[in-house]
Amino acid sequence: MLEDLLQRKPYNAVTDLVDAPVARGLGEKNAFIDTDRALTYGELQARTCAFAAALLDLGLRPEERLALLLPDTVDFPVAFWGGVRAGIVVLPLNTLLTSEQYAYIIGDSRASGIVIAAPFVQSLVPVLDRLPRLRSIILVGASAADKAAFAGRDVRDFAELSGCRSMEPFVAPTLSDEVAFWMYTSGSTGEPKGVKHVHTTPVAAARLMGRHVIGIREDDIVFSAAKLFFSYGMGNAMAFPLSVGATTVLLPQRPTAEAVFDLMRRRRPTVFYGVPTLYASLLAHKDMRHGAGSDRLRLCISAGEALPAELGRRWRNACGVDVLDGIGSTEMFQTFLSNRPGDVRYGTTGKPVPGYELKIVDEAGVEVAAGDIGELIVRGPTAGEGYWNQRQKSRRTFAGEWTFTGDKYFRDADGYFHYCGRTDDMFKVSGMWVSPFEVEAALASHEAVLEAAVIGKEDADGLIKPKAFIVLRNGFAADERLLETLRVHVKSSAGPWKYPRWIDIRRDLPRTATGKLQRFKLRELE
Repeated sequence: MLEDLLQRKPYNAVTDLVDAPVARGLGEKNAFIDTDRALTYGELQARTCAFAAALLDLGLRPEERLALLLPDTVDFPVAFWGGVRAGIVVLPLNTLLTSEQYAYIIGDSRASGIVIAAPFVQSLVPVLDRLPRLRSIILVGASAADKAAFAGRDVRDFAELSGCRSMEPFVAPTLSDEVAFWMYTSGSTGEPKGVKHVHTTPVAAARLMGRHVIGIREDDIVFSAAKLFFSYGMGNAMAFPLSVGATTVLLPQRPTAEAVFDLMRRRRPTVFYGVPTLYASLLAHKDMRHGAGSDRLRLCISAGEALPAELGRRWRNACGVDVLDGIGSTEMFQTFLSNRPGDVRYGTTGKPVPGYELKIVDEAGVEVAAGDIGELIVRGPTAGEGYWNQRQKSRRTFAGEWTFTGDKYFRDADGYFHYCGRTDDMFKVSGMWVSPFEVEAALASHEAVLEAAVIGKEDADGLIKPKAFIVLRNGFAADERLLETLRVHVKSSAGPWKYPRWIDIRRDLPRTATGKLQRFKLRELE
């Protein structure tokens, strides 16, 4: 029972997610498959034990931080669960950041060690002098030149440290309430913040979203285009499948439409996870067809940002499989509000995942009536312990048992939740709230628009009106006739006061490395 798991007691997450499948007789089954290698559950257990022992031998102590800068290969789960097994706090890093961003996060976290793959070495080297606490460098697939770049540091080879060796499985004497890993927020509203998650978080998410909504099964083959360093991807591709002994296929490179379709054809997954931007790219690709390339596909999931209703309907019609839109957060680790199989209402984020309680509140924290817009707050067992060294922001976000999401929502009469935008993205026109997402969805439903972003902008009278930034589909030209057609389209589909008074045509839109729209950057431009 979940209640038993959440009682404070000796507990380490690898017990349920790495060791239990082996105890159930799944040691010979593949847990992870990347483009070059496979890793069985037995090998995952053995290699995480070896790596955990090696980390302790290197002098890394329980509760110190170990950063991971790795692509999605079979090395990632070995490094992650090896660190957790040793009682060391693991910190996955986004592989798409700049040297300055790595300097900030590694310095902020005070990481003592890092496991880093060869392609990312040159991103770390320029800022090494600013990271005096980083004692141990563990290289994956590195050349002699890569090793030489870390002269003066304790440099080790990951393959040697994690190589299978004969030893009894062990776990550090951690507690269920003890911090196991950190996830840094994507920085969609400013500097990223380190969210601290405890050992019970992954299993709790697996039992709630994984089993109650997705219905994850031992015979599933899972593919998450969202990467493992992203909390959404970590739940999708590690916590959920490991909890039932399923198999995960990994894509090390960037999830372009071509790469995704190729993997779908070769590995034929049963469950696919993506983000709305990727679903749009897949729909626009020449290879899009029934099953998106996999004849075994039974379910698709979307999160990261809200899925426009038209995009969801187009996916269902083209793919033959529904895509379940949901919302989670780094602060809550995984999805807590979602559509579900047999109960999909496109244009909504569905209903609360069993095990979570949700409210929509006004600025005074008072719950609003159905149909009224307010901030979404959530209570559930996967909430983070707080932000690292961010006391004021922790108090604002983690208020007792409730976590403030920063997302504006309303709940309809049938109990479905409708996304309206981020709290700092909302604005009023003629005294009425305007949801940027609603206007963006209306624009994106037009055949000429690939994607859109909307902000509030002052007109000549100092009044706030919508301004749109759009990326056009191939074959459409940005003339005044098209722009006026788009304004009329928004008036008829979203509301006459919501149409964009200004439309700026762009080649792309500012997004975080995990694909989230950064409207604040557009506001800064204005």
